[in-house]
Amino acid sequence: MSGILYGIGTGPGDPELMTLKAVRKLKTAEMIALPISDKTLTRPKVKRLGLEEEYIKNSTAFQIAYQNVPEMLKKEVLLLPMPMIKDKERLKKIHDEAAEAVAEKLMEEKNICFLTLGDPTIYSTYLYIHNRIVAKGLTAEIINGIPSFCAAAARLNTGLVENKDMLHVFPASYGVEDLEKYPGTKVLMKSGKKLSEVKEILTNTKQKAMMVENCGMAGEKVYQELSKIPEEGSYYSLIVVK
Repeated sequence: MSGILYGIGTGPGDPELMTLKAVRKLKTAEMIALPISDKTLTRPKVKRLGLEEEYIKNSTAFQIAYQNVPEMLKKEVLLLPMPMIKDKERLKKIHDEAAEAVAEKLMEEKNICFLTLGDPTIYSTYLYIHNRIVAKGLTAEIINGIPSFCAAAARLNTGLVENKDMLHVFPASYGVEDLEKYPGTKVLMKSGKKLSEVKEILTNTKQKAMMVENCGMAGEKVYQELSKIPEEGSYYSLIVVK
């Protein structure tokens, strides 16, 4: 009998927005799986980590979860390389190796919680592993987290859609040139590197927009008007266009 892989959504940033189910799974699991974008990690590795370990300090998802489940530090951590690159061949090899490492631990009858920011079903690195584990005939379950755009809308004190409105979610790093063609509310996720371009497009098409940067985290900033949004922002910059 094998263990179970749980894709744990830690929510957008505020530890109080983690679900009770996510906390319960983290407390009972034998191992934590942590995606790492640091170039120093080239192969999956199992370690016991302290809070001063760079991989832990740089993991937003771990920092959120730790505030609710401090006993995570007593568990083994499976570090999985997940570089932010677009080379499909390299990514396939990396994801295959990560899934093999997870599968090996599952076959040791260990339940594993893979931490991911926000919700595991929305632009999440977890899905690459989830799909491979399921294809191997092993068990993987998704534990939802509050999506960042829902938290951002709440922080902006506004709704996202009403009545017959449509909601469109875009990854800003993959092009937003055709935004005005879509009716209803548009959400642009991870907009930091594209802020200047996005602002220009929205200004030229006379669309109204608001933004939350680092929602629920340290350094959170809220911009209620397009004109107030800066030309640059952090990776966790989310724009709501209405």
